[in-house]
Amino acid sequence: MPELVPRSRRLDQPLIGRRRFEVDPDGFARLSERIARFLGTGRFLAIQTVVVIAWIVLNIAAMSYAWDPYPFILLNLAFSTQAAYAAPLILLAQNRQDDRDRVALEEDRARAERTKADTEYLARELAALRLAVGEVATRDYLRGELEKLAERLDTPRVRSME
Repeated sequence: MPELVPRSRRLDQPLIGRRRFEVDPDGFARLSERIARFLGTGRFLAIQTVVVIAWIVLNIAAMSYAWDPYPFILLNLAFSTQAAYAAPLILLAQNRQDDRDRVALEEDRARAERTKADTEYLARELAALRLAVGEVATRDYLRGELEKLAERLDTPRVRSME
């Protein structure tokens, strides 16, 4: 008989591992990297500069509606809050970049070791081929040996083998 209640809504199963407000650590880290990248751009600095100038102008020009009078304490509080959130996000992004760099370095080392091993193997093979070729009878060697043999037997010279 098919189940009438979906598995995710069953009351006879414990909620362990099925919490609703779990945060995906990798997703949060990706979001923090995007924010950290944005905080380091000229676009962010330009937007922040425009907001600060507008804030100050509105609070000075509209004295009767000024929500943050001259020492601009609310603006300072906003900057402090932004810095309090930006610093850990930037550190998290740097840690993730360090992890990626560490993995890339390990892969580069492994690739370098494989390349070195391959190069050493090819050098050994080349040396073996050179030794083998040194032991192979060449055309000139055979011609010389046949000429020596012909002289010993007093027979006419053998024509070249070309």
